[in-house]
Amino acid sequence: MNNNLDRDLLERLADAASDAILPHFRKLPGVDNKAAEGFDPVTVADREAELAMRAVLARERPEDGIFGEEFDAVESRSGRTWILDPIDGTRGFMAGLPTWGVLIALADATGPTLGMMCQPYVGERFVGGRDGATFSRGGEVRPLRTRPCPGLAEATLATTGPQHFAPDALAAFERVAGRSRLVRYGTDCYAYAMLAAGQIDVVVEAGLKPVDIAPFVPIVEAAGGALTDWEGARIGPMLPHRFAGTTVAVGDPALLDAVLSALKGR
Repeated sequence: MNNNLDRDLLERLADAASDAILPHFRKLPGVDNKAAEGFDPVTVADREAELAMRAVLARERPEDGIFGEEFDAVESRSGRTWILDPIDGTRGFMAGLPTWGVLIALADATGPTLGMMCQPYVGERFVGGRDGATFSRGGEVRPLRTRPCPGLAEATLATTGPQHFAPDALAAFERVAGRSRLVRYGTDCYAYAMLAAGQIDVVVEAGLKPVDIAPFVPIVEAAGGALTDWEGARIGPMLPHRFAGTTVAVGDPALLDAVLSALKGR
């Protein structure tokens, strides 16, 4: 399939999701809880956005598979699968904070090859694929590039929140945090986007689903960074079915060994 056609479709999927979501932002009538224990929120905006994207795919790519956050998977007959997270950061969405985003990835047997994080409210889109990574807003389009970082002691580290780590994993994260210059919480998908844009140096997370990370494989890698699990294995080939939920993203690949060592207590 022509890469330009895939990119055009990626933009239309983001448009469809945005149109479904924005009427509900800061106007939610209520929130449902998907979890039998604890709190895993879902809103009407999540469901309507995923259905809108699925409708586009059913019309334009009926042979492609779909692996989504809110509805059952559709088996691929083409060897290609679209991975959809209609709102990553639903808790932020609930709170009226613009830290959420629409996540869309296209994967083949090698893993995700094309990805986007779209933030409809502020109008920002971050796209990555085999032909590079770009940022767009309004009429502005520019390349995405990570920044060099001489060491963990000079790094800005981000994660969504300590409540998402099991006790052992939180202790490991805190070792990385203790060696970093600055730590920021509550970032959800924006952490990876800002890493690709050269604003953040390290992201460490656990307890993720495939839909949470799929688009950032091509975005981060095309921007010059690296994205692995906590053992240092590249995440791309694990998606969507073999991903265990831990991530380390670094803008400067030279930082990866230091982050992995800190996680292991070395």
